[in-house]
Amino acid sequence: MEGVGGDGPLTAAALNQRRHEFSRIFQYYLDKTTPHALYRWIGTFALACLYALRVYYAQGFYIVSYGLGIYLLNLLIGFLSPLTDPELEPSDGPTLPTKGSDEFKPFIRRLPEFKFWYAITKAFCVAFVMTFFSLFDVPVFWPILLIYWIVLFVLTMKRQIMHMIKYRYIPFNTGKQKYGGGKRAASGASSSRAD
Repeated sequence: MEGVGGDGPLTAAALNQRRHEFSRIFQYYLDKTTPHALYRWIGTFALACLYALRVYYAQGFYIVSYGLGIYLLNLLIGFLSPLTDPELEPSDGPTLPTKGSDEFKPFIRRLPEFKFWYAITKAFCVAFVMTFFSLFDVPVFWPILLIYWIVLFVLTMKRQIMHMIKYRYIPFNTGKQKYGGGKRAASGASSSRAD
């Protein structure tokens, strides 16, 4: 009887060690993907297409898709929002620059791009696995859910865009001026040596 009771802690310790080892390996490969944003997003897009095909051929799981859509909308708002909300900051505290003469402050997202991608990818994986369990296939009239989600998306994006206009920030790098001071100075020095 003592042998059976003594195996429990050893088995739990071995399981805990394997879980820790798997977590460490997973984190290592996850960290390796960090600089490859385009490939990460292509993989997530492929996963989203796979999920859409699964839902289309299963002709169900609309509640799962609706919940996924609401979660993705929530993540998108975090991705588009600044880390510190100018509405909540005291007037004497740091603010986003509103004039050209203001000090440059980079836009820092509330939800960084990598965490945004990782959360979306996990959400699609979980939703995809949920489509294999009939428990989550609740019969609903899906056009109403779709219309409600579209209205929610439009209202939420309208509020977010109004916030961006009011506080004059752009959460994307496109169209922003890029400085190549080091490259220009180096090319200027080499051309002066050639003269």
